[in-house]
Amino acid sequence: MLNLPQLIIAILLYFVLFFGIGFILNMLLRSTWTMAVIYPVVIFFIVDQSGFFSYFTNPSPSFSALAENLIALTTADIIILIAGMGGAVLSGVANRMLRNRGYQMF
Repeated sequence: MLNLPQLIIAILLYFVLFFGIGFILNMLLRSTWTMAVIYPVVIFFIVDQSGFFSYFTNPSPSFSALAENLIALTTADIIILIAGMGGAVLSGVANRMLRNRGYQMF
């Protein structure tokens, strides 16, 4: 169970973390929405408890376990993950604004 200060720190951490990763990834790959597209996959790896290759070797139990883990998320977890998605989307917006203003690096 998270208390309020932990929740606020976790929200800020995920927002800043995925904003930074998204900003650098969008800058390096010169595409605007890369992290926003990749982020749902990252969420699956965060929530997932089975290994990556189990989806190929034993798909039915792996996908059902993933669905159960997604359903079992608490409200605090969902808020934290939404903050990460907000950071990923905002990094795309920031890169788009910098490109429109003439910065060739972005």
